[in-house]
Amino acid sequence: MNLVLLGAGKTGSVVAGVAGERGHRMRTIEIDENPEGRALTRASLAGVDAVIDFTSPHAVLKNIEACARAGVNMVVGTTGWYDHIPEVRGWIEQAGTGFLFAPNFSVGMNVFFKAIAASSAALKHGYAGDILERHHIHKKDAPSGTAIIMRQIIEQASGKRLEIHSEREGEVFGLHQLTLRSAADTIVLTHDAISRRGFAEGAVLAAEWIRGKQGFYEFKDIFDQL
Repeated sequence: MNLVLLGAGKTGSVVAGVAGERGHRMRTIEIDENPEGRALTRASLAGVDAVIDFTSPHAVLKNIEACARAGVNMVVGTTGWYDHIPEVRGWIEQAGTGFLFAPNFSVGMNVFFKAIAASSAALKHGYAGDILERHHIHKKDAPSGTAIIMRQIIEQASGKRLEIHSEREGEVFGLHQLTLRSAADTIVLTHDAISRRGFAEGAVLAAEWIRGKQGFYEFKDIFDQL
C-alpha cells in the first residue's frame, strides 16, 4: 500500500516503522509542511491508499476536510475533535470516501473494551464505579478520548454514567482503569500501555482494512473483522 503519515511525532514515528515492516510504502508530511491542510490535494495524494493522522486537535479537522475533498481514505488516531463527529461524518458521506477513527488503536485496548462492557453488569447490582486515565504531561486533551469511549461503552451497557479522573505524569504512555465497588468487594480492570507499538500496529491494520472502502467507521466497531 501507499500510505501518507501526518505527524511524525512519538507515535507517528512508530507507525512508520510498523508500516515498513508490513511491506507498505510511507511518506511523511510534517505539521509545519501542511498549514491548514493545504498540502493535502488531489495532486499531492495521487495514488495514495490511505492517510494516517497523528497530529493534534488543532490540525486534524482541516486535515480531514482536505482528505475528503481529495477523495482519499483516512485513518485518524488524533483525539480532541469528537465534538465535531456529526460534521466530519457529513464530509465523508458527501465525498464518498472511507474514514476510520479511534482514540486508541491498540489491539489490547479493544479487547479491554469488551471486558469492561461485560463487567458493567455489576452497576446493575448495586456497584458504584469510576474511570481513571493517566497519560504523559504532553497530552493536550483531558479526559483522554479512550476514557470517553470507556464511559460510553459502560453507559450503553448499564445505563450509568461514570466520572472520569485524569492525571498527567512524566512520560506515561497511557493507563486506563475501571474500578467497581460494592460493600462486598472491589473489581479493578486495568489496561497499561508499556510502549507505543500497540497503537502503531493497530493504526496500520486500520489502514489495511479501510483500503477501498466507503463509509464512516470507529475501530472498536470493526475490530472483530480484522
